[in-house]
Parts: sequence; structure tokens; C-alpha cells
Amino acid sequence: MDMSAGERKGLSLFALIMIGIGSIFGSGWLFGAGAAAQVAGPAALVAWVIGAVFIGMIAMSYAEVGSAYPIPGGMARYGHLSHGPALGFLTGWAVWIAVASLIPIESIAATQYMTSWGFEWAKGLVDPDTHQLTLSGICTALALTVALWLTCFWSVQLLARANTVLTLVKFAIPVLAVLALIGSGFHTSNFTSQGGFAPYGWPAVLTAVTTCGVIFAFNGFQAVVNLGGAAKNPGRAIPIALVGALTLGLVIYLALQTAYLGSVPPEQLQRAGGWQGVNLNSPFADLAKLLMLHWVVTLLQFGAFISPAGSNIANVASAAYMVTNLAETGFFPRKLAAVHPRYGTARPAMWLNLGFSVLLLLTVGRSWQALAGVVSAAMVISYLIGPIAVGVLRRTQPDLPRPFRLPAAGFLCPLTFTFAACALYWSKWPNTGKVAVLTLVSVPIAVLVLRRKGDVERGREASTKGGGGRGTGLVRQFAPAWWMIVFLVWTAALSALGSPDFGGHGIIPGGLDIALVALSAPAFYFWAVRAGVDARRAGLTGSHSGSVSVPKPTVTPEDERPMVSV
Repeated sequence: MDMSAGERKGLSLFALIMIGIGSIFGSGWLFGAGAAAQVAGPAALVAWVIGAVFIGMIAMSYAEVGSAYPIPGGMARYGHLSHGPALGFLTGWAVWIAVASLIPIESIAATQYMTSWGFEWAKGLVDPDTHQLTLSGICTALALTVALWLTCFWSVQLLARANTVLTLVKFAIPVLAVLALIGSGFHTSNFTSQGGFAPYGWPAVLTAVTTCGVIFAFNGFQAVVNLGGAAKNPGRAIPIALVGALTLGLVIYLALQTAYLGSVPPEQLQRAGGWQGVNLNSPFADLAKLLMLHWVVTLLQFGAFISPAGSNIANVASAAYMVTNLAETGFFPRKLAAVHPRYGTARPAMWLNLGFSVLLLLTVGRSWQALAGVVSAAMVISYLIGPIAVGVLRRTQPDLPRPFRLPAAGFLCPLTFTFAACALYWSKWPNTGKVAVLTLVSVPIAVLVLRRKGDVERGREASTKGGGGRGTGLVRQFAPAWWMIVFLVWTAALSALGSPDFGGHGIIPGGLDIALVALSAPAFYFWAVRAGVDARRAGLTGSHSGSVSVPKPTVTPEDERPMVSV
């Protein structure tokens, strides 16, 4: 799939911004405010600000790499560009898992909101005691997953047109809901009663960032990076679309959280024993019912379909790009990279993602809240390579044309990585352990593929000349990836042994656990950058790295940006 200027689909800046906003306003706004309030109380407002700042830092690092290498689905390839095939597959696998997991969670959100309907069968979709999907609920979510998946089956142009319309429609729904809830009666006492502004402490605020859908909600920025390579001018469009979508998203999410906190009837809050007792299947719809705002209930029920549908258009396309990139690098079967000659969509990749979505629904996808925590932790892992790639490419390709340059990168990149490490820890045990294992599953797969493709043989021949043994080639290939493996094991171990505030067993005292994460993260960052520099100097990221050839970017006369053939 050659994404040269002449053959690019040509998404406009407006369409790219709409894709970003459409992805940000998915199911996160339907559940995020209620889940964050239940965990952190009124201090959930702070969680949204922290989440937006964190995602903004991550997004800007990807904006530099993404504008320099405008590859559709590029987040699955940047690890290969900076460190070679082994780490490229590990990070690409993590990105694919994170993005593909978004497809079923949107359908779960729509299914849970259906319980606010007046029909008896709809009320039976979720168990009232466990707040998890019943058998009929799972079947409904499966049907919605297939229906939303089909939206992207025919063409990328259909994606842009449909997403723009859906985004404009669904953007109005949360705005109207905020105005209606605040206008029905706003109780300022809710922000200080029941234990004060932060009734469950500041660790709960940090936990809310990753387990209550805050990072999940802002994750829509990935669609801009992954699809930005198909824009008319990626170097200009990607950073502008990122800033616009994230800024607007933060404003609306703060408004939604404020409206939710102030609209809960004080008597119900008291009966529930505080915010932890306010557990609603369909937070905004159930709240509107309590306030007798029937037209708002109808509006929200409609929005519960529009919002997930709009997000899943970008999710399905982004996940397909991830599979295509992994297939192009040789770690997934080449047939998965096949693009339909008429419609221009990677249909085999889409089928794989559909199968993965169904697997998640049948195993762990019993509720939006349960899946959101795991998905958010997986997203954090997928963010790690962004600031590291900036650090590596700044050292190895200082003259590479960069339409967007991250200011103060020498300070912001290690800080961003440290923030990501802390966010992964805040995801709480056992979520951290689950996503670490899910990511490390890619290690034996990478070993098998590298052997089969002959990468190990090439490395072994080169090392034999210097007296190396049979296994030296594999060691050489995996040298740039060890920091990632050790980092995941280290973080998961700290999470298991750390403070009970973050799900740990309390062996490491509270405060010391966060300090260990924060102090060790910069060491991992500089280890990773050093590994990337060594990998590029050793030729692991170029034509000698195996089946993948990443040509030196050239500058097109149209917009003076480097292009890469995917």
C-alpha cells in the first residue's frame, strides 16, 4: 500500500479533526463521569485534567514521529523504525491489542444503555446485582459489534463521510444533556458533602485516571495519528487535529463530570452512603429518569448508539491498519495485508479484528467498567514507544525533515515516559499483571517468526565471523527489546507488591511504591533510547533487519515532508 502523495486517499484537515473528535466522544462520555465519581468523588474533575495533560504529552510525541513518517497505522510501526523488528513487533502487538479492544467495548456500552429502555427484555440485558451482561446481553453486544464493524467494510471514503455526519450529530447530545441536567437543579453541596472534595483520597483520583475510562475516553487521539498518513498534508494536519480534538474533548468531559456531580439528588447520595454507593447501569440516562427529564432520557438512548457507532468507524479502520502493518513487517501472515482492489479496505485484517472482538466479548467483556480498566492499561503500554522514538530519531537522524518538532524534547520525552509508567501502575493490580502477560505473549511469537524468516540466520552468520555462537543472532535481534521486557516485569511486580490503594498486597508501603516507579522510569527511558541508537547503528532498523525494508524518507515537492512506503 503505497501512501505517496499522488495515491493517498486525501482526508482533509476537517475530516481528520472530525475523526479525532468522533473517536474521543465514544462510550467514554456515557460511563466515564459516573465511574470516576464512584471511585474519586468530586475530585474526579482533577482526574480528567490529569488524563488530558498525560494524553496531550503522549500525543505531541507521536505528532513529531507521525508527521515525519506519515504511515497509516504508524503507531504499530514506530517501534520497528526506532529499534528494529523484535521491539517493533512487541510494541506493534501492544498497539494492536489496545486498538482492537476498543471495538467490542463500544458495543457493550450501547447494550448497557439499552437497560434504560422501558421494555422488560431490555432490562434483562444486565444483571441488576452484578451489573454484568447476561447471556442475552452478550448476544446483543455481539450483534451490535458485527453491525458496527460492517460500517467500515466497503471504503475509507465512506468512513470519512459517515464519521463526519455522526460526529456532528453526537457532539450535540452531551452538550444538550449537560444543559438539561444543570438546568433541572444543581446542588453545589454535593461537591463537599459526604467526605469532602476528595472523600477517598488522592490515590483514588490517580486510579480513576486509568480504571474509570479517563484515558480510555481521550484515546481517540490514536485515530488521528493512525489515519493522519492519509491526510492531504500530514505534517500540518496531524498536530492541529490532535490539539483541536483533545482541547474540545477536555472541555466537554469537564462539563459532563460537573453536571453529573451536581445533579445527583442529595437525598439519594446520602442514602447510598456516599459516591461509592451510586452505581448506575446507564449513568446519565438513569439520572435523567430520577429528575423526570424524559426527553433527555430519549436523547441519551439515541446517543448511546450514535456515539459508539461513530467511534467504532475509526476503531475498525485503525485496527485494520495495525494488522496490515504487522503483516507488512512479516510477523502476521502476508495475506492479512491484502487490500480490496475496488473498495481499498484491508478486509482480511478486518476479519481478524472481528474474531478478536468476539473472543473478548465471550471471555472478559461482561461490563463496560470491567473491560475499560484492562483496555486502558493496554493503551498505556501502547503509548510507551512514542517519546522513546522521538529520543532515538533525534539522535540518529537529526537532519530528518520534521514538519512538527516537539519543543523541549530532551526534558518532555523522559517526563512523558515517566508519566506513562506511573499511569500503568495506577491501573491497579491485577490489571497491570494481565496486560503485562498479554503483551509478553508476543515474545515467543517473535522468536518463532524471526527464526522462520531467516533474520536469526543472517545475524548468526554476521556474528560467526566475530566468533559468535549459534544463538548469538537471536540475542542480537532481541537486544533492543530487553528494556521493554524488563520494564513490564518490573512494573507488574511493583504493582503486585505495592500499596493496597492500587490493588497491591501492601508489602511495599504506600508512597514508596510510587517513588520506585517514578525514579526507575527515567532509567528505563534512557536504556530504551540507548538501545534504539545501537540498533540503528547496527543496521537492525534498515534493510539488514530482515523481511522489512524501511527506505530512507524522501521529500516530496508538494509539501516537503518525508514519505514512507508501507
